[in-house]
Amino acid sequence: MSTLNGLLKRVRDLDPKLGAELSKQVRELNKKVPFGLHFERHKPESVRLFGQRITPGTKVHILPPRGKSTITADPVIWTVVTIDESEATLIRAVPGETPEITHADVDNLVAVAEFKDHIFPGLKQTGEVINGPEDAPFHTVINGENYHVLQALTYTHAGKVDAIYIDPPYNTGAKDWKYNNDYVDGEDAYRHSKWLAFMERRLLVAKTLLDPENSVLIVTIDEKEYLRLGMLLEQTFPEARIQMVTSAIKPSGSHRSGEFARVEEYVYFVMFGSAKPALSVTDMFRGESGGEKLSRVTWQGLRRRGSTDWRRTHRPNGFYPIFISEETLTIDSVGDPIPLGQDRTRVTAPSGTWAAWPLDPNGEESRWQVSAERLRVQLDEGTAALRSIEKETGSAAIVYLKGGDLDAVRSGEYKVDGRDEEGKLNVLPALLSRKTAKTMWVMTSHDASAHGTALLTRFIPGRKFPFPKSMYAVEDALRFFVKDKPDAVVLDFFSGSGTTAHAVMRLNKQDGGRRQCISVTNNEVGVDEQRDLVKKGLRPGDPEWEALGICDYITKPRVTAAITGKTPEGEPIKGDYRFTDEFPMADGFEANARFFTLTYESEEAVEYNYAFNRIAPMLWLRAGGVGRVIDSIHEDGWDTTETYAVVFDATREDDFLDVIDSLGCPSLVYIVTNSEFEFQRFARRLPENVEAVPLYRSYLTNFRISHSE
Repeated sequence: MSTLNGLLKRVRDLDPKLGAELSKQVRELNKKVPFGLHFERHKPESVRLFGQRITPGTKVHILPPRGKSTITADPVIWTVVTIDESEATLIRAVPGETPEITHADVDNLVAVAEFKDHIFPGLKQTGEVINGPEDAPFHTVINGENYHVLQALTYTHAGKVDAIYIDPPYNTGAKDWKYNNDYVDGEDAYRHSKWLAFMERRLLVAKTLLDPENSVLIVTIDEKEYLRLGMLLEQTFPEARIQMVTSAIKPSGSHRSGEFARVEEYVYFVMFGSAKPALSVTDMFRGESGGEKLSRVTWQGLRRRGSTDWRRTHRPNGFYPIFISEETLTIDSVGDPIPLGQDRTRVTAPSGTWAAWPLDPNGEESRWQVSAERLRVQLDEGTAALRSIEKETGSAAIVYLKGGDLDAVRSGEYKVDGRDEEGKLNVLPALLSRKTAKTMWVMTSHDASAHGTALLTRFIPGRKFPFPKSMYAVEDALRFFVKDKPDAVVLDFFSGSGTTAHAVMRLNKQDGGRRQCISVTNNEVGVDEQRDLVKKGLRPGDPEWEALGICDYITKPRVTAAITGKTPEGEPIKGDYRFTDEFPMADGFEANARFFTLTYESEEAVEYNYAFNRIAPMLWLRAGGVGRVIDSIHEDGWDTTETYAVVFDATREDDFLDVIDSLGCPSLVYIVTNSEFEFQRFARRLPENVEAVPLYRSYLTNFRISHSE
């Protein structure tokens, strides 16, 4: 409708009477639209390829000069005609008009890939962490535009994925996602249709990856788009069974002006073939089946953490002193909030005490989670207590109960046996009775503040990420469908902080599984960080910029820390995992992971064997992602691992067959040849249980398929 409305406006400007009549007819047509989800399928998206070499024929956007207040490019797509030293001549074809010509500095150009174009993807390895057996499948993290990564996976994983878990942008109206390279905010009249078009494109490609016989798609969402998402899922997957679960992820409530406090989000389970939830509540949330399991309260940190509304300025009434006794090193009293403009150092502590404030590790003024009045009550009843103090920095760690845990203690659902040495109630574990899993989840372990934000801080201290999921919530949702699939392939193409990969590693540890997770994220930098970087004259693609992107700054370090048990600074991670199994986080996991960045190759470079080192990781992924990557052309004419082989010289078939007879034949052999006769002759001589794949024909054919809309 956006295009039609624009045309109608032009008609009204030229002929108001005709424009009014056309508008009336369009309104009548709209009344006759059949029932269902209808939305504007906006023009195909595009992605900017910062760092991609600019050559004649490259599609580009023109960026403003460095140091300007924004990195927003002109949305017009130009094609490079010639490059003379640092200046490029550009052309833009305008239907029905003379082509437009312009000139621009090459440094101010960025390559563009449109979603309607053919792409020929590759992967460039950017790191790895190995802490597991040699034959353990690698988890992978791929930095790239997720639509194009999904296309790449159609070559490596078509019909092979057992579970997809995604936490897409919630389209809240805040600047939390981009459409066609620009943030979509609450003022955009088409933000809902843009979100639906954005999601539909990705879900249609994801559909080709799922095992149609037995797999699940899990999508989390909040109230802003859950109705539209439900209809989109029904239209996109008519063959599936779909059920929605309500999950309490913030028991204390997310307070919104003039509205009820929001405590829940929604989880859609889209089940294909024979897939169905296999567990009871006891199994899902507390370990092995059979018998009752113990539930425990979670003591939360009182200082507000996270990437939003954590500062003193966000809620001034949450900034008040807690006075610590010099003699007993216990809480003497709780002070009142001080005005926003008042310097905290001017507050006079009662005699024999000093003031502790909510300060983050960098000394910045944060805030407490509850009011001073409520804290006094909770300290008195033992549902809050002092855990540690740092007089040198003027801060203290306070723990408290909130939400469902606090209500359960006050109601007597949890029994209490005195107080512990910290002064907090000694809350006894409660027994959970065995029940069938239901569509309302109210679980302590699913609290995103305690087991998302706070947990992430343990692994990558000092680094903030907005609204990470509770790792235990992701683990539990997946367990329903992969508990009996120890070799499951799990995909998350909105992986953000890497929670899904972390959860899959937990599942593997619990039952010795070999599940592998493919995590796809981009390397976007947050809005606030962008402003600072732009002021310094930096852009995406610059090392200083990329170092602060989601993938490099959050996802890769988090996955590495989870495996090694050490923070990026090399310190052992503090704390224990909880719930289904409990062990020190510093133990890490016996797991391996490799990190890649998506590349865009030319069809000619692939066809003539010039891009093999970038295509190589895709061959490795298709073969199961185990062991080393065959990443170079071997002088023997072939190279082989335990799982796959690549034959570069098909005329050496006798020598190759002699070698695999002695070493054992891998299950997949790629044969590089342009001759169908040569390929068939070679393939016929391989053992029956070996899959032969022609390179680069199979690859090029896969990606020559049009993705235009």
